[in-house]
Amino acid sequence: MVQFIVGKEGKGKTKHLLDKVNTEIKDAQGNVVYLDKSTKHMFELNNKIRLIDVPEYLVTDSDEFIGFICGIISQDHDLQKMYFDSFLKIACMQEDELEKVVAKIEKISEKFHVDFVISLSRDESELPESIRKNVVISL
Repeated sequence: MVQFIVGKEGKGKTKHLLDKVNTEIKDAQGNVVYLDKSTKHMFELNNKIRLIDVPEYLVTDSDEFIGFICGIISQDHDLQKMYFDSFLKIACMQEDELEKVVAKIEKISEKFHVDFVISLSRDESELPESIRKNVVISL
C-alpha cells in the first residue's frame, strides 16, 4: 500500500507524517524506517523508528533512490513500513518522473509487503489521478 500526504511547502505535512509514524509504531509488528533529507527530526521520532538521512548516501537520481529503498528492504526481512518526508528532494526526481517512480514503489510494496507513507509537496489538484486516489491527507 502506498499513501500520500500532500500539500504545498510549509503547510504542515511533516508534522502530520511524524504524528502518523509515532502513532503507528505502537501497533507495528515489524520494523519501521523513516527517510528524510536530514536528521533534523531525530528527536521527534520514537526511538523504535530507524531514521535514514538519504543525502548521506549520495543518491543523485530517482533510479538510485529506487535501488536504495530496495537495498534497505533486502537487508531487513521484518520491515513493515517506510515513511518518506520531502519525497521529491530525497528521491532526486525530475518533474516528469513522478508517476513512473510511484508506479515502481507500488510494485515494490506489493512484492515485498512493505507499506509506504509519502509526504509530497504538491497540491492535490496538480497530481495525476493514479496518485490522487492514494491521498490520505490533503493540506
